[in-house]
Amino acid sequence: MADEAERETARLFRVSRTAHELVRDRGYAIADEEIGMSLDDFKQQYAAGGTAIDKAKINFSAAKEGAPEEQIYIFYAEEASVGIKTMRKFIDILESQKIPRGILIYKTSMTPSANKVITAMAQQFTIEAFQESELLVNITHHVLVPKHEVLKPEEKKLLLQKYRLKDTQLPRIQLHDPVARYYGLKRGQVVKITRPSETAGRYVSYRLCL
Repeated sequence: MADEAERETARLFRVSRTAHELVRDRGYAIADEEIGMSLDDFKQQYAAGGTAIDKAKINFSAAKEGAPEEQIYIFYAEEASVGIKTMRKFIDILESQKIPRGILIYKTSMTPSANKVITAMAQQFTIEAFQESELLVNITHHVLVPKHEVLKPEEKKLLLQKYRLKDTQLPRIQLHDPVARYYGLKRGQVVKITRPSETAGRYVSYRLCL
């Protein structure tokens, strides 16, 4: 049992680090020590008097620099299969703290009813859900994944004006693409992709999220 608890702790440590990196890469303020934390420090800070990690303690929120109203809340589900009870708890936190965006991290699955809550609350909150296994490794650090940068609305406008294009003429990236999910892309947003090139040094392309 102790070995199993150790494995679970190491697993949550990796998930937590990727979650902090994901939030930082979306432009939210995250302290370097949160990302650089060691496994031993993680255990010491979040294990409730033993080897088991208290998931309630690893929930966190972050705001964008210069825009404190733009906040996001990261919530770890206690139950392996997320149902209505967990969704209500999560929504209550977002409502009470007036946070418009949230990410739910769950271990095994989400019930159809839980997924319906995300859709039903879409007018009030932007809620995303990630399985823990999706965050064990930061996919953007993989050698085969080029650099992605999400364009701001004004940057998208200038790009389209420069090349006299409609956004629908751009190559596409699907909403459910793993990299699109990592950056929280929405339909209509454009991402700049920079790849190394043997001839030009680097090759830049743009994709529209659909």
